[in-house]
Amino acid sequence: MDRFQAMQMYVQVVDAGSFSAAARILNIGQPAVSKTIAQLEKHLDVRLLLRTTHGLTPTEAGQRFYERVRITLQQADEAEMAARGADKGLTGILRVAAAPTFARLHVIPYLAQFMEQHPQLKVDIRLDDRPIDLIAEGIDICLRMGTLQDSGAVARKIATSRRSALATSEYLSRHGHPQHPAELSQHEALIFSQLNDTWQFKRAAEVENVVLKGRLHLSAAEGIRSAVLAHMGITVASDWMFSQEIADGTVERLASDWALPDIDLWAVFPGGRMATAKARQFAAFVEGVMAD
Repeated sequence: MDRFQAMQMYVQVVDAGSFSAAARILNIGQPAVSKTIAQLEKHLDVRLLLRTTHGLTPTEAGQRFYERVRITLQQADEAEMAARGADKGLTGILRVAAAPTFARLHVIPYLAQFMEQHPQLKVDIRLDDRPIDLIAEGIDICLRMGTLQDSGAVARKIATSRRSALATSEYLSRHGHPQHPAELSQHEALIFSQLNDTWQFKRAAEVENVVLKGRLHLSAAEGIRSAVLAHMGITVASDWMFSQEIADGTVERLASDWALPDIDLWAVFPGGRMATAKARQFAAFVEGVMAD
């Protein structure tokens, strides 16, 4: 038994909650995972995991072992990085989760630079607008926008964007250009299902609450973007979603002297363990891209 490999596998099993989930993440067969953990328990002469109908739960000894091993693996990773030197770059697999539209516009076009800096690193990006379980999916870092719901996660804010009411110039030429937030409710709105359709606009001491009305609701930001660019209506979105179109005049801000709440971009790391060097460097890279 490779003791170091067994410890890595044990941490993955605890994080994933089952042998099968860990096997999928590690891309090996479930019997190999079960056999390795059994060998580790025999080597330590202690039961590490309790098998129940709901999955696997560490025993008291297993939890203590997990916490120590997790730190040990992180320190080993850092030591390996230091031994190689910064010029050698990162290695292994970096698993990233991100919203498809944001990643397509602001991450993937610049990813070649990051990968050139780290030629031994493989990057696996999961594109999904829905929240996912970072630990169960084996994700190293997730790029999330808005208010964070997972209080157990470790997160760092890396950028902030203005949020605006938006529509294409062509749509506005046909239907009029609203100057006041109250006028927005008279237009066909494209509604992102994951967000509230009520928005609070502010201008100095003035506050205007607006309920957007529209027949088209979409569950993904990419759908909102496509519908707006097809001149189907107005929407409320981050300026990130239409940055190029705002710059070239294809898309315009509405009631632009009024402000909506800004939206934050967060680098989120799995709770209960230290962020890997790969995840921290990727977060710093994205932060630099957004600052530029």
